[in-house]
Amino acid sequence: MKTSSLHLRLAAIVLAALAAPAAVAADAMPADYPSKPIRIVAPTPPGSPPDVIARLIGERLAAAFGQPVVVENRPGAVGTIGLQTVAKAAPDGYTFGVLAMPFILGPSLLPSMPYDQQKDLTAVSQVVWASNVLVVADTSTLHTLGDVVAAGRDKPGELTYASGGNGTPAHLGAALLGLRTQGQFRHVPFRGAPEGVAAVLSGQVDMMFAAAGAVVPHIRSGRLRALATSAPTRLAALPDVPTVAELGFAGFDIRDWQGIVAPSGTPGAIVRKVAAEVARATALPEFRDRLSTMGMDVAEDSGPESFGKLIQSEITRWNRVVREAGIRGE
Repeated sequence: MKTSSLHLRLAAIVLAALAAPAAVAADAMPADYPSKPIRIVAPTPPGSPPDVIARLIGERLAAAFGQPVVVENRPGAVGTIGLQTVAKAAPDGYTFGVLAMPFILGPSLLPSMPYDQQKDLTAVSQVVWASNVLVVADTSTLHTLGDVVAAGRDKPGELTYASGGNGTPAHLGAALLGLRTQGQFRHVPFRGAPEGVAAVLSGQVDMMFAAAGAVVPHIRSGRLRALATSAPTRLAALPDVPTVAELGFAGFDIRDWQGIVAPSGTPGAIVRKVAAEVARATALPEFRDRLSTMGMDVAEDSGPESFGKLIQSEITRWNRVVREAGIRGE
């Protein structure tokens, strides 16, 4: 028995020694990486925030790596068409994608998923945060968040709110506000956020948790009235607008975010190299200025590990809200 046990231990040591070089090889980066063009898949149309992020990051990677970076737009199905392309791509460091907060709701909004978002994608780096502002038209009788909450309780379903579609931050913001205040608001989805903002401006819809970048010019011109921001702190662009949390709803934090992901199995050395280049890009003043004009803030210190944790926590958080609010796919 002692001899047999010794043989087993020796065999385990040998197998571990044989496996170690393979593990190192799987994590290693080819000496000539990158040796061909890289693609970044944006699961949205050209001109949309994920597309803009893909192109901004692509410009910096191309300059750093000396290889072309091609942005490929594959919109549709809560981002799953584009992200499936990433998930099914060879994990060789030549395909990346942009993951945004609404896309993690795919399993809750669609009857089936073509990939497992927790197993088939690996986090590289978060790039930005994007905050939302609850706005109404300047002619609206709603002057405070308290007015909105009271209307939602006293006249359930009468107040309407716009969004750029099911599962977007604008949709989730109003749905969560209803849950937190025991009120009810009626959702009016549009094909995109710009159409939703236009509906509020025209008075077709009562309100919207709109992306800051899309509404700050209208707020400054006086055409829209800002009631609160769903960010955890006041926005630099709107310092006089209180947060929802300040107005009595602690922990109310709804922000969109966007970051870079890769197919699962992409060598760790490549993931870290790309993450490092993303960090260098987002540290540039001109990069931050371009994001600021779109109402976005750089995500500080967000490499593979921290972005991975954010994704997991957001999947848990927002899929629970989807269930509680009874949100359905379009």
